[in-house]
Amino acid sequence: MKRRDFLKNSAALSATFLLAKNTSVFPKFANPDLVVVRNAEPEILVRKAVEEFGGMSNFISKGDIVVLKPNISWDRVPEQAATTNPQVVAEVVKMCLESGAKEVKIFDNTLNEARRCYKRSEIEKAASEAGADVKHVYSRKFKRVSIPEGELVKSWEIYEDVLEADKIINLPIAKHHSLCQVSLSMKNYMGFLGGRRGQLHRDFDVKITDINTFVKADLIILDSYRMLLRNGPSGGSLNDVKLAKTVVCGTDPVAVDSYGASLFGFDPNKIGFINVANERGLGIKDLNKLNIKQIDV
Repeated sequence: MKRRDFLKNSAALSATFLLAKNTSVFPKFANPDLVVVRNAEPEILVRKAVEEFGGMSNFISKGDIVVLKPNISWDRVPEQAATTNPQVVAEVVKMCLESGAKEVKIFDNTLNEARRCYKRSEIEKAASEAGADVKHVYSRKFKRVSIPEGELVKSWEIYEDVLEADKIINLPIAKHHSLCQVSLSMKNYMGFLGGRRGQLHRDFDVKITDINTFVKADLIILDSYRMLLRNGPSGGSLNDVKLAKTVVCGTDPVAVDSYGASLFGFDPNKIGFINVANERGLGIKDLNKLNIKQIDV
C-alpha cells in the first residue's frame, strides 16, 4: 500500500504504527553509495547524478504524489547561494514527471516573507514552469505527530502534505550555518516543521537527528553548484559565495552530509549532528567506507 493511501485509510491507528509505515525503507543501492558530478550547468549536473545513481524511475513510480524540498527560506537571489538553485529544482521536477509522477509538490515554511522568498529565489517560477505545484504553507495543515525514536523531540508539528506523500526528494543547498557549521540535507527538513522551531536550536544536534528519524527522503540531491562559505544561513554578500559546480546524489543523509561538509574543508567527525546521526544508525559518516562515484563532466 502506498504511504499516502495508507495514511488516508488509517486515521484510527496509533501514531507509532503510522510512523512505522511512513518511514519504510527507501531505495538503497550498494554501488555506488554516493554520486558526485562536477563542472557543468545545474540541469546537466543533476540529471547526470541521478542517472548514474540508477535513474529517477528507481525512485518515482507512475501515479506517485511527490514532495520536493528545496531550501526557499530566504529573501535572496540564486547568486547569493542561500536557497537551492532554481535550475536544479526545475530539472528534478521534470525527471519526476518523466518517471510518471502524478503530481510534484513544492513548499517551504520560510523564515523571511514567503512571497518574496518564492519569487526572489526564482524557484516558484522555474518549478511552476517545469510542471510543479508550488504553494505557500498554511498553518492549519501542520499536524502534531509522535516521534517514537526521538530522544528530546517526542512529537512535533509536521506539514500534512509530507505525511501524505508517496515519495519525498530532499533538495538542500550546501551552505555555512552559524548554529551548526553547515546546513545540508538533515537540516533542510526544518522547512517541513511548524510550531516554535527556535526551541530546536538548543541541543540542536540531537533534536535535528530526532526529526530525521521520522522524516526520511527517498532520494537526496545536494545542490553545491554555488556554495555559501560564510555568514550563513542567509548570507548576502557575493564575496561569501563559491562557484563549485557540483551536485551530490545519495539516499544516506549522513553520507551526503559528510561529503557535503568535506566540500567546505570540514572534518565530518567534528560536525555535531553528523556524529549524533551516525551513532544512532541513520547512516555512515566515514567517507572511506563508502563507494563514491565521481564524474567530471
